[in-house]
Amino acid sequence: MVNQVAQDLTARQYAQNIGQYATTNAAAANEAVKKPENQGAEATNPKTPDTDRVELSGDTKVITKMSDSERAALVKSLKDDLENQMTRFTNMMVQNFQKQGITASMAKGDDFWKMMASGNYTVDAETKAEAEKAISEDGYWGVSKTSQRIFDFVQALAGDDPEKMKTMQAAVEKGFKQAEEAWGGKLPSISGETHDAINKLFDDYYAQNGVAADK
Repeated sequence: MVNQVAQDLTARQYAQNIGQYATTNAAAANEAVKKPENQGAEATNPKTPDTDRVELSGDTKVITKMSDSERAALVKSLKDDLENQMTRFTNMMVQNFQKQGITASMAKGDDFWKMMASGNYTVDAETKAEAEKAISEDGYWGVSKTSQRIFDFVQALAGDDPEKMKTMQAAVEKGFKQAEEAWGGKLPSISGETHDAINKLFDDYYAQNGVAADK
């Protein structure tokens, strides 16, 4: 029983985290697209290593019925992929900040998100192009892939149990609220679109399983 409770709490925290960080990364990429570009030599020929660029990941689909070990492997894969892509994006933006004299301490933790929200920076041409690709219709931080990734993650954690899915959905909702707190205000519209998309995936899931969604 204790182990089950611990697993449930851990799963809830993962769902909460993915809701928060997936949302803030999408919002940050969206803001980077809107920033004016630097026009100096560094901007036109940046020295950003490949490992720090936002890249697209291959599609990951959740099979409705999986063994516990398969679900655990899927959760690890999704978590590792998310963390990798988060690191790629934040590293890219931190390098961009440092060129403008923004200190490392201002570009960490919640300060990073508040800096992104402030608009007090510019982006170089390459960073802007990478951010545009990241939030595009088929991009890693786009509405479709972000909402599907969150849903796949929580479905794997819930073990395809409709009641546990409701618990996970509540955790994702908390993650969206925490994302807004970390951002320091209202999130960009892409976050609202992602929120709507993930809720539709939950609604469709409940309908397919003959379960009434909590209101």
